[in-house]
Amino acid sequence: MAEIYLAGGCFWGVEEYFSRIDGVIATTVGYANGQVETTNYQLIKQTDHAETIYVEYDEAVVSLREILLYYFRIIDPLSVNKQGNDVGRQYRTGIYYQDEEQVSTISQVVAEVEEQLGQKIAVEVESLRHYILAEDYHQDYLKKNPNGYCHINVNDAYQPLIDPKDYQKASQEELKARLTEEAYRVTQESATEKPFENAYFATFEEGIYVDVTTGEPLFFASDKFDAGCGWPSFTRPIAKEVIHYYRDTTHGMERIEVRSRSGNAHLGHVFTDGPKEEGGLRYCINSAALRFIPKEKMEEEGYGYLLPAMQ
Repeated sequence: MAEIYLAGGCFWGVEEYFSRIDGVIATTVGYANGQVETTNYQLIKQTDHAETIYVEYDEAVVSLREILLYYFRIIDPLSVNKQGNDVGRQYRTGIYYQDEEQVSTISQVVAEVEEQLGQKIAVEVESLRHYILAEDYHQDYLKKNPNGYCHINVNDAYQPLIDPKDYQKASQEELKARLTEEAYRVTQESATEKPFENAYFATFEEGIYVDVTTGEPLFFASDKFDAGCGWPSFTRPIAKEVIHYYRDTTHGMERIEVRSRSGNAHLGHVFTDGPKEEGGLRYCINSAALRFIPKEKMEEEGYGYLLPAMQ
């Protein structure tokens, strides 16, 4: 078993979130890396401790890298002393380790996040100086109080974890040589293909849709619906982090553009006129930005890890 300590804002939700991840053996909540080696809930503002969770995990099931990718899924790494509605030094973000061998993995993941964001993040990375177990009523708080306050969506623990390092973007020269002319114009030049004259607008076979430029999984076919617009439409991405959002004011319109995470490929736009019972969103995506992989071929193409999420 391995251990890591994570500060990510109010520890009630962070603990519940990690307790739901396959491979996590045990969690507790406490106060870490303050000015003194003892404190309590009433004193943490004065003693400068961070609300922190302890995570014990089985490395044969979930790696430290994966634990950290789960962690970055639920925090705002640029926010200083604030997560959600909670403000104060006790809500700062931090990764605290006891094993020096973990430092290289932590540093690598932090560097990748900073490269993706284009700036330095506010997450502390320090060796654990001390960890004071929080009072009993804080332990497993959301299991005891299912309707209690939580600043994160703990169900994000069930979204498939997709590691960006497995889906690297090729050079422009390689993309130009490999992609069709239309796929290149759509993904690299933000063009839009014709409605009703594209590969996937009317297909509903079981499987997944991946970024044509990197292979990164983007959408499950089960989340696809007929919006009548002439382009493939989805209610949600496979995991929220694989899609990035940008303001688009081209063509005299105000829209939200969606791009792939690893490839930074233009995919299409997201609108709020989707099925209300599925959350109300419509991801309107160009077929040329996608490659479809049928369910029966997912294993051989390296996407077998997503099959359990399709059951």
